Amino acid sequence: MIKSAAQPEALMGWLGSLADPTRLRLLRLLERSELGVAELCDVLQMPQSTVSRHLKVLGDLGWADSRRQGTANYYRSTVDRLGPSARRLWVLAREVTDNWATVEQDQLRLEGCLKQRGTPAQAFFAGAAGQWDKLRAELYGGGVTRAAMGALLGSGWTVADLGCGTGEVSAELAGSVRRVIGVDQSPAMLKAARQRTERLGNVELRRGDLERLPIEDDTCDAAVVLLVLTYVANPSLVIAEAGRVLRGGGKLVVIDLLRHDRDDFRERMGQQSMGFDPVGLSNMLVEAGFEGARCCALPSEPGVKGPALVLASGELTGVGLEAGGRS
Repeated sequence: MIKSAAQPEALMGWLGSLADPTRLRLLRLLERSELGVAELCDVLQMPQSTVSRHLKVLGDLGWADSRRQGTANYYRSTVDRLGPSARRLWVLAREVTDNWATVEQDQLRLEGCLKQRGTPAQAFFAGAAGQWDKLRAELYGGGVTRAAMGALLGSGWTVADLGCGTGEVSAELAGSVRRVIGVDQSPAMLKAARQRTERLGNVELRRGDLERLPIEDDTCDAAVVLLVLTYVANPSLVIAEAGRVLRGGGKLVVIDLLRHDRDDFRERMGQQSMGFDPVGLSNMLVEAGFEGARCCALPSEPGVKGPALVLASGELTGVGLEAGGRS
């Protein structure tokens, strides 16, 4: 329970903003994904005037913010950037509404909305598979993989490469860990990854959704999520899924785009979000059960053309890994 707030007025404002079923429904949707007003109207089955009025209340009190794209406004939850008192209040509100039939209906309609919207990312990777390694180095530099490798450390582990793409990271990890499980949703990317790793006996590639990983519980010692979260509708769920497949004490490393304002870049790359701020990404790990979460912006390499990057890492709450890894 909340013991105190920064100011009593702030607490009253938070309570008032959540004391409306439409605003609760909106926040649950915006926690899943950034959404346009038209999409929210379709999911909530409400007129635009009603939805816009409630979005303004949420925006005024810091629960959500928006960005302009063409003639449309897109909204996203900012709960991860609020203070701990507000976040605890939202966690309580979310728990109480988990079994609300209205929310379940909203989520089903949202799934349909996101499935239609998923086309740009799928189309991008289908066309970019052959050039992805070169493009990634050009946009973000060659140190991305090295940063992920350095943050992982342990040598005798089973490592999940989530969103493995063309298999570059899986191939590099294969030489220093016992086993690598690469997962990606794109058939074109997995084809390139199989060609790259076909001679590596300790790399296994699986096709699957990162929000429903085709990996058993408690089977991996570490996981890396490299330049993936901006492409998914629900980054928090991907982080939670990574936690599910890790053993107690397992390590997670995330590298992705630092929050930016280059909407043309986001659209050209088929991404669903504009990156992440360090505090929000760190909170995402903590809420998924990762302790000792660390998050920092990475120095940009000279000549890169893409936005700056952010690195986050943490250990899953539980018994620590043995020094020598697992056999």
